[in-house]
Amino acid sequence: MAGWKKAGLALLLMFGVLCAGLVTVGFGLKHRYESRVQRENILGQGTGPHDDRRWESGPLNLLLLGSDSRDGEPDQALYPGQRSDTIMLVHVNAARDAATVVSIPRDSYVDVPAAGQTWAGGPNKINAAFAFGGAALAAETVAKLTGLPLDGVLVANFAAVRKLVDAVEGINVCLPYTVKSSDTGVTWPAGCHDLDGKAADDLMRQRHGVPGGDFGRIYDQQLVVRALAERVTATSLLTSPTRLDRVLTTAAESLIVDRDLNLTDLALVLRKVKPETVQFVTVPFSDANLQTPAGSSVRLDEVRAPALFAALREDRVAQWLAANPQTPPAN
Repeated sequence: MAGWKKAGLALLLMFGVLCAGLVTVGFGLKHRYESRVQRENILGQGTGPHDDRRWESGPLNLLLLGSDSRDGEPDQALYPGQRSDTIMLVHVNAARDAATVVSIPRDSYVDVPAAGQTWAGGPNKINAAFAFGGAALAAETVAKLTGLPLDGVLVANFAAVRKLVDAVEGINVCLPYTVKSSDTGVTWPAGCHDLDGKAADDLMRQRHGVPGGDFGRIYDQQLVVRALAERVTATSLLTSPTRLDRVLTTAAESLIVDRDLNLTDLALVLRKVKPETVQFVTVPFSDANLQTPAGSSVRLDEVRAPALFAALREDRVAQWLAANPQTPPAN
């Protein structure tokens, strides 16, 4: 089981679990899980061409989208359509031994490219790109914003989060502040809490009863990702073939990925990345209440955000993070 621990990175819930699992179970069984993943044509338009040289020796950039679609959920009728509620860019360094998860605030006011008859193009909140043109337009928007070529895309929804946390039989999340759910009334005091899928889902949705508003929610999402990474590398999970199969099946059935993304190649790329070598950062902003025709939005910092994107492009994000340490949001 040492192979799993080397590849046990939950970059974003289901994605990291599945890739790690392909190494753990052996590639002879990989088709059992790969065949369950839904694939779509996502990359290609404005996202940079597929580059075998990057896969062989360069840094890689993966876009992870958490859709707010409630399809199949009890409250589906209350929330029609879908936007990208969570936007994370995962940068795997050229050495393939560390990764940086970059959260892009969903209300960032950016230039969204045109999408046929649906959207003429222009400034809007970045999460609107998903509504106008699906994951493909969301990917094109992120690529244009950051100047980064994208090597893969994953899409998962709220239901997937709950199912996977339950599949690993819960996670332990340590909060640096108190969070109160505006949906259920549950309060989580500062400290560590055991969460099942429903509670983890509840926590990750909160933006009102958490310090920093939407930025607190981003931070909580990062905490859940880290807690899940620790959980899926636990010995108790790895030594139970039945539980491991359940987790991998849940992960595979919860994903939509780009049609050309080779999960086996990605699993091999990630096998040296460990949870403790993953860092999290939120794109710097200068105004969290920018008034725009699209409503209250987030203005990304005109100096620090481009500097972060440049550091990602040049594979020197570790130096950028050392000079810009990340702290929990405050009231």
